[in-house]
Amino acid sequence: MRRLLVHVEGETEETFVNEILRPHLAKWGVTNISARIIGNARQRDRRGGIRGWNEVKNDIIRHLSGDRDCIATTMVDYYGLPKTGEKAWPNREVAGSLAFSLKAETVEKGMLKDITIEMGDHFNGNRFIPFVVMHEFEGLLFSDCDAFASGIGRKDLASPLFEIRDQFSTPEEINDSPSTAPSKRVESIIKGYQKPFLGCLAVLEIGLEKIMDACPHFKQWILELERIGSR
Repeated sequence: MRRLLVHVEGETEETFVNEILRPHLAKWGVTNISARIIGNARQRDRRGGIRGWNEVKNDIIRHLSGDRDCIATTMVDYYGLPKTGEKAWPNREVAGSLAFSLKAETVEKGMLKDITIEMGDHFNGNRFIPFVVMHEFEGLLFSDCDAFASGIGRKDLASPLFEIRDQFSTPEEINDSPSTAPSKRVESIIKGYQKPFLGCLAVLEIGLEKIMDACPHFKQWILELERIGSR
């Protein structure tokens, strides 16, 4: 069985891979799955957010080169990707001025292009599946606000969560300014919100299928990972 390595941003995404994604993909014959943290979400202020693209790219290339059967993917928040300077991620700056439907695709295409160039002419591009969460992991939790509130033991907060969700066509469109990013909205409602613990409790309550129904870009990623089992 080919190994699927998921390069994730922090503990929340690592837990998501281990507790939710792994059992789901097992049903599709994808059973050799592991997560690797590429940034430390708990130290964003001191570390300046997720690591720069060049460092992450080298990490991905090292694994793809070391295991010729390995398939690599990413799970990182679009909101936190560096836009300029030496840490900039491919096309992140230009994506900010594009229509919502093009933002993630533009960054992901740039990531795949960079990896393909570095790996050389004989690289099979199907071995790297770039994915950025729009706009942030917490956005996915708005797929079912009742389940979100129930999952964290605060059913009384369903109403204010719905007020946010109803402003957007999909949870993935909840925007990414420093004051209105999904995590900032959640923290304003849920005092002392603990992202790794409460976030994954919420996902378990919501269920992967509901998130896929509400979040088309996320769904596209999951469907592509499911297809690995048939390769």
